[in-house]
Amino acid sequence: MLELAILGFLCDTPLHGYELRKRIAALTGHAKPVAESTLYPAIKRLEMAGLLARETQPGTGAAPRHVLTLTAEGRAELRCRLAEPAQADITDENRWFTVLAFLRHLKDPATQARVLERRLAFLRQPTSFFYDDDRPLRAEEIEDPFRRGILTIARATNQAEQSWLRRTLDSLRATGGA
Repeated sequence: MLELAILGFLCDTPLHGYELRKRIAALTGHAKPVAESTLYPAIKRLEMAGLLARETQPGTGAAPRHVLTLTAEGRAELRCRLAEPAQADITDENRWFTVLAFLRHLKDPATQARVLERRLAFLRQPTSFFYDDDRPLRAEEIEDPFRRGILTIARATNQAEQSWLRRTLDSLRATGGA
């Protein structure tokens, strides 16, 4: 997810590390902030793989700034990761939001639609936070008002996302997205 966010934000515009870190934190949430000890090694890996380029520019103070840009190979890698996201990128909400934030960089509506269809298929599967053996429990089956609240909120969120996905898929199909 971190590498995808780095590639996606740099596809939007060249950035220095501090600004990149702020944008990733805004996207992924402040509950799990990206530490410098995680971000900069990821940047270095992507740079060593030829996906990023670094340019030194004069800073506003005395220290120079290292501005990161995406290479042609980096753009191709971003498109590949977006077109074929890992299953965890489809099922985990934070990872899914990262995919969704940059899906516009796939120019083919049919490819975008395939990714959205995978998410929709996942959301249609019966699931719960609470189970009776292997059977997922519905909110109406739980007496605890707090657990019932979790399931009620999750159901509403799921229904809203499925509705958005169906509308977006209809729109993509109307523009040639299969």
